[in-house]
Amino acid sequence: MKGTFASTIAALLMTTAVATAQTIVFVPEGSADSVRMVKAETGETIRRITGLEAVHGLSGAPGVPYLVAGSYAETDRVAIVELNQPEGASEDEHAAHHAKPAAKPIGPADAGISILSVLDAASGEIIRRIGVPGAVHHTTVSPDGRFAVATHPSGDGISVVDLTTFELIAFIPTGSMPNYAAFGSAPDIVYVSNGGNGTISEIDLDRAIVRRNMVAGTAPEHIVIDAANSILFAADAEEGNVLELSLEDGSVLRSFAIGGELHGLDLSDDRTSLFVAGRGEDKIVAVDLATGGLTFAPLSPEPYHLTNIPGTGTFYVSSRAEPKVWIIDEATLAAVGEFPIEGEGHQIVAIR
Repeated sequence: MKGTFASTIAALLMTTAVATAQTIVFVPEGSADSVRMVKAETGETIRRITGLEAVHGLSGAPGVPYLVAGSYAETDRVAIVELNQPEGASEDEHAAHHAKPAAKPIGPADAGISILSVLDAASGEIIRRIGVPGAVHHTTVSPDGRFAVATHPSGDGISVVDLTTFELIAFIPTGSMPNYAAFGSAPDIVYVSNGGNGTISEIDLDRAIVRRNMVAGTAPEHIVIDAANSILFAADAEEGNVLELSLEDGSVLRSFAIGGELHGLDLSDDRTSLFVAGRGEDKIVAVDLATGGLTFAPLSPEPYHLTNIPGTGTFYVSSRAEPKVWIIDEATLAAVGEFPIEGEGHQIVAIR
């Protein structure tokens, strides 16, 4: 049945991609322990992927066959082994199959264990579980599909997973309370916002080092990168500002005064507009990046995570107060649809 279902979903994606370049969207449902897979234009549910405890972080990249989901709950190593045990295999057989010399745990010695789940991007099937040190907030996948990165706010660092082997290969200290992570044009360089000390770290994943820190307001959280122009946008969430930073020299080029507590942000397909969720004042904002002009529209209650949906002229916004997601027209900032979810909508991913 699983194989048949996966084949059906894969066929659906191939058919719609050819006919209408349809985008499929994945919405993590937080406390519902699931990810909802929907059609971008309507929000119609294709499937709910269950068995993902406290899923908050979710990421993918164009052309990469995997999505990576992070759990904000902690578990133990035994539970991870059991989750990966093939059906029909005894515990002894499974242990013998994976027997290897004991390795020193990666990450802080006192960290709990959380789970990164690797999903097939076409079918949504869970294909691997990986233990990482501490609760996962957000995740990101490198443009070449080699790395997955997870932020650990309580551990002041990030986990790095090799997606060719599905193994945790490094824990890299970044700064106080790392929140969000994003790649630019280089597949081995990731940028991480540190909400606890007002910096953004540039990290070399091949060397497992922080190459530099850029000062970015008081408490930067969500970030998005315009790789073609070497620009990073960061939501200084509590201050109500969005900062535009140069990735060439780390300087702050502009600051956009949005007002109120901020949360998610994303860029339009053509990188000429930036969209921001104003959670604290029940609004969404479009920033014209050519002029710096701001357009405001009310949206209630508590607009939260925000993701551009490629090829549709819309973006999705989840509500932190109610179990639903709005579909917003980018040109007018009007809600052209909404759909119910379970739990809370966190790091939404669109795959075209």
